[in-house]
Order: sequence, then structure tokens, then C-alpha cells
Amino acid sequence: MTVEQRARVHAALADPHRLRIVDALFASDLSPAELGDRLGLASNLLAHHLRTLETAGVLTRHRSSGDRRRTYLTLAASALTDLTPVDSGLDRGAVTRVVFVCTANTARSQLAASLWTLASPVPATSAGTHPADRIAPGALDVARRHGMPLEQARPRSLDQLDQPVTDTDYLVTVCDHAHEELALDRTRPADAHWSVPDPVAADTPAAFDVAYDDLAGRVAHLSPRLIPGLEPAS
Repeated sequence: MTVEQRARVHAALADPHRLRIVDALFASDLSPAELGDRLGLASNLLAHHLRTLETAGVLTRHRSSGDRRRTYLTLAASALTDLTPVDSGLDRGAVTRVVFVCTANTARSQLAASLWTLASPVPATSAGTHPADRIAPGALDVARRHGMPLEQARPRSLDQLDQPVTDTDYLVTVCDHAHEELALDRTRPADAHWSVPDPVAADTPAAFDVAYDDLAGRVAHLSPRLIPGLEPAS
């Protein structure tokens, strides 16, 4: 990054509202509506700050693969290599486990749970809102190519987990469909959302590599910030 690019990033962050936006996006992708509700910002003021951050390359946005109407904002971590957020929203303290959720539980959530197991002492598992019959061959292939086993043999639903999801778990949606579905379920919305494009839709090795790299980077980002809590009740 050149001195001029660094100056643009620092200038973009020189506002309390924009720093709060960065902090909110540190652990979770959010739609503008979700971000506005969380920060209590009017839509016109939020739009102004988002444009400033996008122009500086601090965040990106893309269309939801769920309802196709909303967009999700993603923090460009590479633009903030030397900056540490004051409040990333990770105020949960110790957690029992991390639960990764996508729709079919055939690729992204499976890969995320396996990556997490290699990176953190906090237990991890995965589930789907509408599980398919088997893990996607592309997910098995990318895991093999990276020397990473997929522990779970078969997709399953949240209701089929060995232990029910509780408030001591940290729930991460890695699929826009799952995030939007769980957002309607006020009993247990996700703690964080990672808007990762579905590699099964393209079904190419390159698509699975992109998803793997995206998930690996996010796991590396989050894993040092969650610590093990009590073991789940048997």
C-alpha cells in the first residue's frame, strides 16, 4: 500500500461513526439495514459514511445470494493491517463451541468447522437449515488438497446436533440464505455472519478454492478472539 493509499484510509477512518462501522464489521458481514439498526444511524447519514469507506477501499459490498435484494458489507481486512478495532462486537467472553451454519451443510459450514478445529481449542461443529444427503464432492476435494480432513460424515440440521444450540454457543452463518432464515427466528439469530459465495453453485475447483481461502482467512481472524468456556451439559 502506497503512502497516498494509506492516507486515504486514515482520512476515511477519521470520524467516530465510520470507526464504529469498521468495528461492527470486524467480526460479521452486515446488510446496511442491519448496520443502521445496530449503530442507530439514519439511512442518509449511513449511506454517506459507507460511500466514504468504500471509496477508500475499507469495505466492499455484494448482492445477497439469498433474497437477491439486499446487499452485504464486508470489511477489507487487508486495508486495516496495522489497525486494531476498539470494539469488534466480540463481547461474549468464553463460549462452549462455535456452530457454523449454511443451508445444505455440504460445503461452507463443513469446511469452516474443520478449519476452526485446526485453529482453536474451542470445539466446533456444523449444521444446515435444510441439510442435503451428502457432502459436496468439491468440498471433499478441496479439503484433501489442503491436507484437511472433514470430520463430519453426513450433513445434518441444527436439531440433529449432539447438543442443542444454547446462548453459550457462538453461532456463525456462512450462507446468506441461512443468515436471512435465522434472522427471522428471533429465538436464536446468528452471532456473526460470513457472506461467503456458494462454491457448489459453480461446482469448479476454483470456486471451492475461493471459498476455502475466504473461510480460512475469517477463521484465522476470529479464532484468537474466542476462548473456551464450560463443557456442554451431557
